[in-house]
Parts: sequence; C-alpha cells; structure tokens
Amino acid sequence: MNAPFAPTHESVRLIRPADAGQASRIEAFLAAHPRATPFHRPAWLAAVAAGTGNAALALVAERDGAITAYLPFSEIHSPVFGRLLASSGFAVCGGLLTTPGSDAGAMFAAAEETALRRSCPAIELRGGELPGARAGWRIRTDSHCGFIAPLAVDDDAQLLAVPRKQRAEVRKGLAQSLTVETGTAEADRAAHYAVYAESVRNLGTPVFPRALFDAVLDRFGPDADILTVRHEGRPVASVLSLYHRGAVMPYWGGGTRAARGLRANDRMYFELMLHARRKGCTHFDFGRSKTGSGAYDFKRNWGFVPEPLSYATWTAPGQPPRDADPTSARHALQIALWQRLPLAVANRLGPWIARGLG
Repeated sequence: MNAPFAPTHESVRLIRPADAGQASRIEAFLAAHPRATPFHRPAWLAAVAAGTGNAALALVAERDGAITAYLPFSEIHSPVFGRLLASSGFAVCGGLLTTPGSDAGAMFAAAEETALRRSCPAIELRGGELPGARAGWRIRTDSHCGFIAPLAVDDDAQLLAVPRKQRAEVRKGLAQSLTVETGTAEADRAAHYAVYAESVRNLGTPVFPRALFDAVLDRFGPDADILTVRHEGRPVASVLSLYHRGAVMPYWGGGTRAARGLRANDRMYFELMLHARRKGCTHFDFGRSKTGSGAYDFKRNWGFVPEPLSYATWTAPGQPPRDADPTSARHALQIALWQRLPLAVANRLGPWIARGLG
C-alpha cells in the first residue's frame, strides 16, 4: 500500500515586485487570474514608485514554488495624512487575489503585520477578496461605484447608444471647431498635464506629479495613451487612458474652463469610445466615482449603470482612522482655499501634497 502524500505547505512572504524575476512571475499569475486589473501589475507599482517616491511592495503566498495568492501595495508616506499601505496606490482597484485552496486569512494577517512593522497605521484594499468580519477591518460598499458598458459596433451606433439628452451635448461638441489628437509624445504629455492640472485645481484638489503620468505611459507602452481635444490649437480637454483585456479606462482626464462651453469633455469621451473600438476594445470602463457625486451623475447621463464597489480599511489598534478623502467635510475649507490659488502656485505645491494622498 502506498503511503499518503503529505499536504503541501503554503508560505507567505514579502517581496519587491520591481525585481525582474519577481515581476515576470507575477505577470504570469495575473495573466491567468480572472479578477486581475491594470493596478495589480508590477508596471503600475513601479510607475507609482518612480513618479511619487512611494515604495512598491507585495505579499505572495506560494506552494511548491507557484504563486497561490498575491496582494500588491504602495507604501504611501505623507507628512499631512500619515503612512498607509494601499492596494493599490493611486488606483481605483487592487486588493487580494487568491486561487482555490489559498488561505486568505494568512494574507490579511501578514498585511497587518507588515503594516505594523513598517510603521503604517492604516491599510486600504480597493477591491479584491475582502477580510469579512476580521477584527480591525471596516468594509464599505456604499462609498463608490464603477461604470462599465460595451462599446457599439460602429461610430453611428455608438452615438445612438448615448441617451438622448447626453447625445445632444455630444452633437454640440461635434459641431464645434475642435481637433482631436492621440499619442504619447512629449507634446501629448505636456498638453495633458496642463489641462489636468487646471481641471483639478478648479475642483480644489492638488495635482499629482507629472512624473507619475510619464512613468505610467513609459511602463505601460501600448496599454496607455493620451487623447487631447484642442480649440484653435489650444488644448481644452485631455485624458490619459489605460487598456486592459479589451476595455479602455479613461483614468486621468479633465478640461479647462473653456471646455464647458465648447462641450469639449463630451466630445473627448465620445472620441475615446471610437478610438478604443478601433484599437480592438469591446468595453468602456468609465472608472469609479463617489456615490451621488457630480461625476457619478455625469456617467449615469451617458447611460452607464452604477455598480457598487467594495473597499476594506484597517486601522492599527489605538490609532484614529486615516482621512485623506477630498470630499470629507474636514477638508472643505482647504478645498475652498485651493480653488482660489493661482494656477502656477497650485502646480508648484500640488505634487508635494498629492504624492501622499495614495
């Protein structure tokens, strides 16, 4: 009679996903995982590290040399908001990915231990497998929603797929004397950053470092680009998009004050739908928005149905919850003051603050 096989042991360890050998193993794991997102990729973590100075880390569980679970982190450090392990940093998705039979509890325990050891009193998981009723964790399903819809079969069908009222706004944008460009060259990057910086200043939010956008474009290669709408040669709306598994995700986008009257933002998103389909995409991922916000309503106007997202936060024993939410009442005065700053001042101070938002 043959002796029974001894059960294989699953071990959890902390790695540096930027290491070339580790990165290739992780990419192979992600390619086979149905819930992987662009924000799980080592390329994203490396771009965040290069563009903001926040270190890239990851927990992996392994059995017989194969990865069975993966949890990426950006180690965010802010003199204003404190330290945080975010999965993933500067992203709307991330979180724990497991395979059948993997011990999720061991991964959460390792995340807590890692946070304490690295003096991070908070963890944020933006999707992925969640810790349930585990002590110290809070789960929210009411704070943000995602918006995804299929792309139409051709340009005319895409316009008709937009609800009537929003379609009228798109038609106004199409009637304007606007030009549309796509690319990743220096001119595209400079135009995008100028528009985006003005847009977020007007919203009262510090702008991210341009180095972050450059790093994402450099590391994602054909999986990222910029679409810019110009009026009389001046950029008025621009968006940096990611491409993943047949979906386009307009990620960092905005418009100048002139964009509103020109319907340039409406034109921009419609043109991105057409551009993405020509690149072979089948879905448009409008990203996340805070539930009930203006952006939430804007996406619903396009006919997108909101899907609640689940996030988990952990706070170390005895520590107050981290509050870096720009819509928090605690920050209302700072937002109002930021909106009044001259653009040159906001662009100088913003990246220093924003690199710690995570």
